Amino acid sequence: MPIRAKWSVVAAVLVAGLTYGAYPYVTLYRLGAAIQTSDATTLESLVDWPAVREGIKEDVCDLVLDDPGPKTQTSLPPFGASFMRGIAANAIDQAVTPQALLAATGTISQPARQPPMDRYAQARPAPEQKTADVRVKWAFFDSPTTFLVSLQARGQADPIKLEMALHHGAWQVQRVWLPADLLTNSGSPT
Repeated sequence: MPIRAKWSVVAAVLVAGLTYGAYPYVTLYRLGAAIQTSDATTLESLVDWPAVREGIKEDVCDLVLDDPGPKTQTSLPPFGASFMRGIAANAIDQAVTPQALLAATGTISQPARQPPMDRYAQARPAPEQKTADVRVKWAFFDSPTTFLVSLQARGQADPIKLEMALHHGAWQVQRVWLPADLLTNSGSPT
């Protein structure tokens, strides 16, 4: 094989490897850009929402209902626990959506109401739209088809962890681990 052909093969393998290695980072960037620009359609394509909901349901049930602490008088009987699981599952199905994520991060665009103007009224500036203050702590390959990400939100002690999987040539978020204080906070929008 001529030297020029060998270099062409090496260059092609190198480019393919670099592209493969950069692709999940590009997806992570697209995910962040979709949140910043309130693009629910892109979020819908970058996240496997049914899988994420199932994972959060498992976490909530493990944290709240299957607490290994001592049994108290307020512990639910098996029927009550299954009833609570159903209620939690229904709430999670309704709350874990692209729109709810955008609302929780404060980046969802709301149409601004304009007050009626008269000749004495002055126009008020529109309130600034807050943006999510989340940074990537670390991100790496766990396997050739799995990519793990740790996100740190301002004011959160524990990180939010994401698992992205390669499905049909595209990286997609398939699992999210929320910190316990987010799972148990009843005032949380998601």
